Amino acid sequence: MSILVYLVPAALLLGGLGLAAFMWSLRSGQYDDLEGAAERILYDDDKPESDKPDGAKD
Repeated sequence: MSILVYLVPAALLLGGLGLAAFMWSLRSGQYDDLEGAAERILYDDDKPESDKPDGAKD
């Protein structure tokens, strides 16, 4: 039973740290654009080889 003296505060501390990290992520805008990354993969940013000038190299 004496182990609870150590485990309960440790659990409360870890829970508080997790809550603080979650609140920080909300305030810093981590969840603002949930669909952006999923839609960004659909856009093709690469240009075909025929669009490059004749002497151009990568």
